[in-house]
Amino acid sequence: MTDWFVEALIPEVALRLQIDRVIYQGRTDFQDVLIFENPVLGRVLVLDDICQTTERDEYFYHEMIAHTPILAHGDVRQVLVIGGGDGGTLRHCLQHPVERVTMVELDAAVVELCRAHLPALSAGAFDDPRTDLVIGDGGQFVAQSRANYDVIIVDSTDPVGGPGDVLFSADFYADCKRRLAPGGILVNQAGNPFLEPNTIRDVARRLGRCFADVGCFVGAVPSYAGGYMAFGWASDDPDLRRTPTEQLATRFAAADLETGCYTPELHAAAFALPRMIGDLMA
Repeated sequence: MTDWFVEALIPEVALRLQIDRVIYQGRTDFQDVLIFENPVLGRVLVLDDICQTTERDEYFYHEMIAHTPILAHGDVRQVLVIGGGDGGTLRHCLQHPVERVTMVELDAAVVELCRAHLPALSAGAFDDPRTDLVIGDGGQFVAQSRANYDVIIVDSTDPVGGPGDVLFSADFYADCKRRLAPGGILVNQAGNPFLEPNTIRDVARRLGRCFADVGCFVGAVPSYAGGYMAFGWASDDPDLRRTPTEQLATRFAAADLETGCYTPELHAAAFALPRMIGDLMA
């Protein structure tokens, strides 16, 4: 019989992926980890029974969460990534002429497992001299750090009772605000707005306590339950959310990016929200 991985993001709706071969299954100090092969998606990373990323479609998520704030900003030198243990967001950030990307990941085992079994996701990014990998609690890091960053990317697990919960708190967002340089941008993964409406609603409300301009952009991720992803956006400069497509195209060309999902036109369109998401955020 065929083995299947079933993710029930909510009890009434499930995502089912065929398991051809289990590569790794075990528990770290923080969470359950499953890595398996699927005939369509390649190797799949699952944390606490939730699909995080796959070899085949990782770029739909990682390109949008990384390139969107960096190209909107236009002069990013220092980036902070919270979470992102698979290395995909780190890899895409390093495709830009940044000076340093500091990545704070709670679970060292996830980093090592992904480097061993999903090496294409990071593609050497952990060995880049511009990478500063910190193994530790992201919430504590932003509360205690005195560094400033042009972009902060929160590439966390979902707020479902696991180690990522603190990264959706109002206190965490306030600490991120203090770590942002003037004109800085914070983005975070904010769940599926159709199946998890409370997530984007709570993100918008809590970010709104700290930042002058709060919004979100959206993207499609084929391997995620519901197929649709919201990304929270916060800055004190409302113009950054409306960077003209022509300016984005100039920056995109200068960075010489090769992408499978992101384009300057898609960047601009991603902020045009379905009414139901706008209503949730309001």
